[in-house]
Amino acid sequence: MSDANNNERSGQLKNPFYVSNSLNILLFFAGWGIWWSFFQIWLTTKEGFSGAQVGEIYSFNSAFSLIMNLVYSNIQDRLGIRRNLLVFCAVLQVFLGPFFTFLFVPMLRAHFLMGALIGSCYLTLAYLSASPMFEALTERVSRRFNYQYGSARGWGSFGYALSALIAGFLFTIDPALLFWLGSGIAVVLLILLLCWNPIRNEKDVAKFENPMVKERENSKPASKDFLNIFKIRSLWEIAIFLVFSGTFYTIFDQQMFPQFFTQFFKTQAVGDHMYGILNSVEVFLEAIMMGLVPLLMKKIGVRRTILVGVTFMFIRIGGCGLITNPVGVSIIKLLHAPETAIFCVVMFRYYTLHYDPRVSATINIVTGIAGSFGQILLSTPLGILRDHIGYQPTFLVIAGIVFCAGIYGYFIIRKDDQEVNGEKF
Repeated sequence: MSDANNNERSGQLKNPFYVSNSLNILLFFAGWGIWWSFFQIWLTTKEGFSGAQVGEIYSFNSAFSLIMNLVYSNIQDRLGIRRNLLVFCAVLQVFLGPFFTFLFVPMLRAHFLMGALIGSCYLTLAYLSASPMFEALTERVSRRFNYQYGSARGWGSFGYALSALIAGFLFTIDPALLFWLGSGIAVVLLILLLCWNPIRNEKDVAKFENPMVKERENSKPASKDFLNIFKIRSLWEIAIFLVFSGTFYTIFDQQMFPQFFTQFFKTQAVGDHMYGILNSVEVFLEAIMMGLVPLLMKKIGVRRTILVGVTFMFIRIGGCGLITNPVGVSIIKLLHAPETAIFCVVMFRYYTLHYDPRVSATINIVTGIAGSFGQILLSTPLGILRDHIGYQPTFLVIAGIVFCAGIYGYFIIRKDDQEVNGEKF
């Protein structure tokens, strides 16, 4: 323990567990961001689908994710810190380019609903349900081998930002380049997952491992521990909060905002390029905030930090519904950086504070299921609403929902010294 503490003071880059997991999460988000950041623009401007159809695609994604997130999380909690599931996901990601080129696009054009269903199966298995697993494993290893999860997760944001910047240039040339580059990044990720795992080095394990966390992790959760999660009332209360707040990361930021922003510019090509730049700046800031948010959390506490996050969400979405110029929209959109860091880093800490850390991945996914349910419930209706009244009035409706969620959250989010069943803050 003393060696690990000295390592923290001298810099996390000397910790091979930090470096390895940071590289893994960087490559995953880089391979995801290279195409996902332009997915909605691709569907609307290149393939010509309506807001309702895009909503249906996102609803299919959410419905399949709702099932697979629970399956994946249960598997990962039983695997502990082993990477078998991540390797499986990386293998699927290698086939991104061929899948989009030879199957997904032709199916969407010929049989839209069948294409959306097949696409949701692949995208969920390879990316949408893989994302929380990469995060959950990185967080779990951070507690066992003494590094800051927020700092490691920040590298994921950096990878996403860099990819989004590159995607802004490539998308105007040929959107297919994004999918094939995603396959190339996945090959690198797969090689890294297979060839470098510090857990194989006994000296590194002895130097950086936290014995108390190891002892707790070695006590594998039984089936009843997983089933008991669904009986926890407070967990379902926080899940309802996330249905009407965290849900809008996908609906607002992915399903609606990209095309809304590009409409401010004279040509679609210029809009696509500027969106790529904005998205990159935002996610670069997000990477920085991943390191700063833990400091804010230590100062004001977990509960208050979550409430700050939902306040940022309300201001950001509502602001986009009122501002009518690209500069103002760009500035207000940057509030997404601290908001995402808060919901990513602080929510994990909330779960490990109030619930059993051994089933942290499952707990994270149970609440994630709430987000998927919210997307199923709201994606298509809000897509139809956007078709009828436009983007900005729809944004104001979403902001109103988030405001109500914030009021609800104020009353149901547990205080830091209340019902502490995990690791004390």
